[in-house]
Amino acid sequence: MPIIDADAHVIENESAWDYMLESERQFRPRIVAAANGDPAVDYWFIDGRLMPRSNVEKTLPEAARNMSDLSIRIKHMDDLSIDIQVIYPTIFIFPTARRPEADLALCRSYNRWMADIVKQAPDRFHWVVVPPLLNMDRVFEELKFGKEHGACGIYLRGLEADRRLSDSYFFPLYDAASKLDFPICVHSANGSIASHDFFLDEPGFCKFKLAVVGAFHSLVNDGIPERFPQLRIGIIEVSAQWIPYAIHDLARRHARRGKQLSKSVLKDKRVWVTCQTDDDLDYILGYAGEDTLVIGTDYGHSDNASEIEALRKLRNDGKLAAQVIEKILDENPRALYAL
Repeated sequence: MPIIDADAHVIENESAWDYMLESERQFRPRIVAAANGDPAVDYWFIDGRLMPRSNVEKTLPEAARNMSDLSIRIKHMDDLSIDIQVIYPTIFIFPTARRPEADLALCRSYNRWMADIVKQAPDRFHWVVVPPLLNMDRVFEELKFGKEHGACGIYLRGLEADRRLSDSYFFPLYDAASKLDFPICVHSANGSIASHDFFLDEPGFCKFKLAVVGAFHSLVNDGIPERFPQLRIGIIEVSAQWIPYAIHDLARRHARRGKQLSKSVLKDKRVWVTCQTDDDLDYILGYAGEDTLVIGTDYGHSDNASEIEALRKLRNDGKLAAQVIEKILDENPRALYAL
């Protein structure tokens, strides 16, 4: 049985911006030192904003984190018994650009950088393409580029362009995702400058995780799965403990409208969720079902969702039936990402 890490990361370095056009070089991110001179802390300076280069697991070799030497990363994957990693960005966890032209330059360069990395080992890595959502007229060409270069999903944050993900602004994206057989992958992150900065000093629970849980709720409550019946949805890196609460809330809201929420709402709405090994999985499976949970290591990061041994622990701790483990480690992520 192949083992699929459904949420791993790359730590971008300055080479990620080498793919910018000459006319876009004004938007190239720069690494700047901390004002207090602390050598352990630095920042990206992007479109007039400082973004911390934090949440980096520095016990991992740098060449593995930034994928500059895939042989090192693949050896570590082999040590961890991981066959495939799906790569998510790090820099785009934050709202990176104010201006549409900067947004386009950043996304275009990152996508081409990742495509060049992944093509070196396409049997071990897939990636999620980052759409320039401040430029909806340019989104399809980026998605098409991703489809032609090993991408298996579309990266989204819980809020994007200061809008909820059920906003009609995103309907062209969902239509394109359906046509290209891409899932939208809503990762623990926030693309709204206003919301992000309101919670600036908060550790990430409200700023990132609750934004994603809210995105799931609004997508389902506002009927996006019915409007786009081929669309698959991934809810990534917010654990799975929230599922019972969100489903109960949705059921009550449906009932007030004279409707009944399906008993297998995640499966019926084509939603997959990354779980964590310390989630109460027996309880959650009663709400999520066996066909909708996946798991990731959060490789490269050092936050409270990171668990480098997560896949091995899930397989070896004996808490779940073997057929359920096989689904979480292989069948379910394969279905989500169409691998």
